[in-house]
Amino acid sequence: MVLDALGKSLRGVLQKIARGSTVDEAMLAEVVRDIQRALLQGDVNVQLTLDLTKRVRRRATEEKPPAGASLRDFLVRIIYEEIRGILGKDRPFEAKPKRILLAGLFGQGKTTTAAKLARYLQKKGIRVALVAADVHRPAAIDQLEQLAGKIGADFYADRAEKDAVKVVERALSQVPAHVATIVDTAGRSGLDAELIAELRRVKELLQPEEVLLVLDATMGQTAGRSAEAFHQAVGLTGVVLTKLDGSAKGGGALSAVAASGAPIVFLGTGEHLEELERFEPTRFVSRLLGMGDIQTLLERFEELSNKEAAEEAAKKLLSGRFTLRDMRTQLESLGQMGPFSKLVSMFPTIGAAKLDDKQVDESQRRLLRYRAILDSMTPGELDDAASIKAERVHRIARGSGQRPQEVRTLLRQYEATRKAAHGLVSNRRLRRQLEKQFAGGEGPAALPE
Repeated sequence: MVLDALGKSLRGVLQKIARGSTVDEAMLAEVVRDIQRALLQGDVNVQLTLDLTKRVRRRATEEKPPAGASLRDFLVRIIYEEIRGILGKDRPFEAKPKRILLAGLFGQGKTTTAAKLARYLQKKGIRVALVAADVHRPAAIDQLEQLAGKIGADFYADRAEKDAVKVVERALSQVPAHVATIVDTAGRSGLDAELIAELRRVKELLQPEEVLLVLDATMGQTAGRSAEAFHQAVGLTGVVLTKLDGSAKGGGALSAVAASGAPIVFLGTGEHLEELERFEPTRFVSRLLGMGDIQTLLERFEELSNKEAAEEAAKKLLSGRFTLRDMRTQLESLGQMGPFSKLVSMFPTIGAAKLDDKQVDESQRRLLRYRAILDSMTPGELDDAASIKAERVHRIARGSGQRPQEVRTLLRQYEATRKAAHGLVSNRRLRRQLEKQFAGGEGPAALPE
């Protein structure tokens, strides 16, 4: 998970509150110290940390909990709201055909982010054109061309032209109005006058709806100063923070950029082109504190390439008519939704608060083994698990590169899952509720008997 160390420390604070016998002055002082330690270790600015914990202490002693709420729950809510407050406001990003200008210093991940953003828009059904306006670094043009080919985006460049404005002007004359345009500009080692002048000229021609600054989260608190300088120079509409997944300074970058006045719009959470997430502070803090993010999980499901097959497999699971083929469909869907370690953080308390890294990694490996085993089965075996006897177990194990024991474990898990689900819908009231849910709440849609 993003900012895993900070998240663990803050979840430890919440667990201490939950285990405490009472919320008194001694516990409050201990909680405040723990929050300060967690934020400072996450590279959050010292003054920002002190101000936040002062507000937590003041609110906990002066404000009264709402009717029916315990003091413990109220304290957790205060901590949540104050951490949420230092990450800025939600900044909507409408996915539609529009012109987007990417800016940033050299080596911040700008070109990769252009492709990630294009992929994000493609998943929303929008055709995208990538324009290579970094006329100073031929390798950037080659990289963007390769990435465009990888995701099937339109690509525009002019390797002979050394004026970025002319490159963009020619590209715009060829890009249809219904296509989103993402312009990747040049970077420098520092924010110099030449870079700013070029950006301003490109912006004046492009008239973009979005001017996004790409920043490396490993910069920590200095990311805030870069965001502020670019914001004053060219007028940013948002910031994309990259390399947040492996940065111990991510907390500093997040809080510093938010304080700069330039809203954070996206987070780069990994190396793959799918690993770009919308930044919404409310959801982000919920995941950070182990409270889950069901909305993002549902959005991931909506993006599945074969959502109908996944829904059909879910219906069969609840009816008891669940085959190994359906199990394979579910595992494929889970794989499309992203790394297991990131998905598990979206479930309230289940993953982020109760599963450690070792357990998450083992679960990820087990899912990969199961998919290999299922891919080694014949169509007849996928539809009839009862036909898989000892000889077939050994053949499947050899074909998948696993041990026979792993094949038997999968078969036992499959049978237990099928029986458990069938037992659930034997309850008539629950069955009616599930049927209504599958019908979208509009009427009966009977599950198969």
